[in-house]
Amino acid sequence: MHKFSFRFIFTVLLCGFVTLGIWGAYGDRAEAVNNPELLPLEETPIVDLAKFLPDKQEAELAKDFKEFEDKTGWKLRILTQYDRSPGRAVIDFWKLDAKSILLVADSRGGNLLAFSIGDDVYELMPRTFWIELQSRFGNLYYIRDNGENEAIIQSINVVKQCLVTPGGCGVVPGLPREQWILTLISSIVGGVICGFAAVPRKEGAKFAWQWMLIMSPLWGILFLSFGLGPVLIRTSDWVPLVRNILGFALGGIVAYFSPIFQSPNKTT
Repeated sequence: MHKFSFRFIFTVLLCGFVTLGIWGAYGDRAEAVNNPELLPLEETPIVDLAKFLPDKQEAELAKDFKEFEDKTGWKLRILTQYDRSPGRAVIDFWKLDAKSILLVADSRGGNLLAFSIGDDVYELMPRTFWIELQSRFGNLYYIRDNGENEAIIQSINVVKQCLVTPGGCGVVPGLPREQWILTLISSIVGGVICGFAAVPRKEGAKFAWQWMLIMSPLWGILFLSFGLGPVLIRTSDWVPLVRNILGFALGGIVAYFSPIFQSPNKTT
């Protein structure tokens, strides 16, 4: 009994010390994320603490942001950070409001990009849009191939495009090659399922229409929803659309004729 009590007391004390240690480590950090001294004395739309942007590119972006704000009323801002962060000090520094979009680039995490969005912006671009934008341009592979500055520039260009598009954007415009390959694979698989379903099961029949209709929810979702849908809503280019249609047709033809080649005696 005493042995059990000693273990219980030791466990409680250990948990208490761990909790206090975590609170001490992160509590001060949370309170300290308000460092106005890291910000410049004069207001500028870009604070590049991590030095991701070349000077010429930063100057062009700052000029472009001012012209865009004067023309549309939308406020675009960029903060890059590496070791320390100004934290909540940027809110007063830039006077961020409901029509503001703040891009934060921080290479310490798994994704370079993060966004702080004003309430009015969500009427044009939903939360899923920002998640997709972050995933497309802020992932490690894109940064490795294109660099931090290109990721910032491309994401800002997409945001500007959607802000001036009537009705905004439900998804991120453009179709990356990796995403198109997935739509092509989905189209081919849908065609294969449709082709196998169309193989005649009765002697003298040419097509099994009933089985095609029964299997239509499966191959229809693969081809229409996952094969054509992402292409149609993200780009007006007809080339990936035609390729996916041809992939569906080719998969269906191969699957339809494959039983004939596999069992020639039955067909003769």
